[in-house]
Amino acid sequence: MWGCWPHIFCFGVPVPDWSELERELAERVALLGYELVECRHGGTVRRPHLSVRIDRPGSRPGHGVTVDDCSRVSRALGAWLDGEGVGEGRYVLEVSSPGVDRPLRRLAEWQRFLGAPVDVLVPALGGRFRVTATQTVDGPEPAVELQFPKGLRRVLKLTEIKEARLGFDRWAREQMPR
Repeated sequence: MWGCWPHIFCFGVPVPDWSELERELAERVALLGYELVECRHGGTVRRPHLSVRIDRPGSRPGHGVTVDDCSRVSRALGAWLDGEGVGEGRYVLEVSSPGVDRPLRRLAEWQRFLGAPVDVLVPALGGRFRVTATQTVDGPEPAVELQFPKGLRRVLKLTEIKEARLGFDRWAREQMPR
């Protein structure tokens, strides 16, 4: 028994093409007037779990999506997923705001939050840092200029940044409505 390859049986349940599904979700979210910030998937083939984070294009802290917005998007996506037969109708769908620690992945997101504190993971530089994005560089390989602690500035390609999330602190509190 030991040393045998495991046997996996799907019994005719189609495995979703996650990249295509995410592209379709992004299009549908955009048609509703929002942007898809993040889409995570998990669960099983028979009961997929989709966690969708949406935001308003150009939003600022304190002016993002509401519970009603999430409900509206959830109903629309749920109807579409049902029609597509995802998970044979037995999926779990969560729609929420990106939160105060929203991820930054695309150049447009970096541009929107220039001057904000960002927590980044850059393996080539040896770890995690709290930085400030000072400018973006468009081109075949999008990049961002980051100001590190002690004033050091460095331009990094977005592909060099493994993870980036807004840092919630005084800056974010100052941006919120009173």
